[in-house]
Amino acid sequence: MNSKTVLVTGATGYKGTVLVPKLLAKGYRVIALDTQWFGNFLSNHDNLTVIKGDVRDTNNINLDGIDAIIHLASIANDPCGDLNPKLTWEVSALATMQLADKAKRDGIKQFIYASSGSVYGVKDEEHVTEDLPLEPISEYNKTKMVAERVLLSYANDMAVQIVRPATVCGLSSRMRLDVSVNMLTMQALQNKKITVFGGKQVRPNIHIDDITDLYIYMLENPNKTQGVFNAGFENISILDIANRVKEKVDCEIIVTPSNDPRCYRVNSDKLLATGFQPTKTVAHAINEIANAFKNGLLVDHPRFHNLQWMQQEVL
Repeated sequence: MNSKTVLVTGATGYKGTVLVPKLLAKGYRVIALDTQWFGNFLSNHDNLTVIKGDVRDTNNINLDGIDAIIHLASIANDPCGDLNPKLTWEVSALATMQLADKAKRDGIKQFIYASSGSVYGVKDEEHVTEDLPLEPISEYNKTKMVAERVLLSYANDMAVQIVRPATVCGLSSRMRLDVSVNMLTMQALQNKKITVFGGKQVRPNIHIDDITDLYIYMLENPNKTQGVFNAGFENISILDIANRVKEKVDCEIIVTPSNDPRCYRVNSDKLLATGFQPTKTVAHAINEIANAFKNGLLVDHPRFHNLQWMQQEVL
């Protein structure tokens, strides 16, 4: 067990809700900061302090006694980012810059940042590696790119560790049913049919247990994991995902045209070379979601769809 205290921003979100209990199980003290727009599904724990607060309100973020920051807070995904570009830039870029500056001034030694594999934009390369140029196309991608650049400027002041995750899949108490694997699985379970737009676009994927394990791995291996790392281990098409769902859930697949050109394969060899190993797959995510649904442990709540919930409740 250890005595470190970690500030996790965006801690009651999809990934944070899985990450925080893992940190607590390893003996970390956790300060969990989140606006809680989508609720709070974290269980009480002696070493957990949950603060309902906005990452933009940097002056009120107390870093006394904090050993490391895992910064997950952002306006997540392209449609939500486009809803209110000003809000997206304030939360995802400006607040990151202010938090990094405060971290430097307060002597924080480690800053782990959740960027996005979407910062590359549309790429023709067979393997998208960390050294390719960034050509973000949405407000969401652009804020992530800018936040990365800002954080890297602090690399001499603290260990800056940037993760560009693929699309995350799998179960969380604060579920997201608007990301590809989860969405297609839920469609099959509820409607016995899956609608695939296009289908040939290849996207990288990562299981929620692997991405949250990666944040802890980075926390515990700052010397091996400074800089920028892709994190995606299954580059598969949307139609392939649908077919994998069909293997688990009896359903019909309907393919319709799409105007979404995004197609890219991320290469995570740089990360694997540090010694990190993923343990789960898209198939695991599909099985876990299907089993949870069939056992009444997962329902299709409006708050599990970021865009609709933000339109309804936040904006």
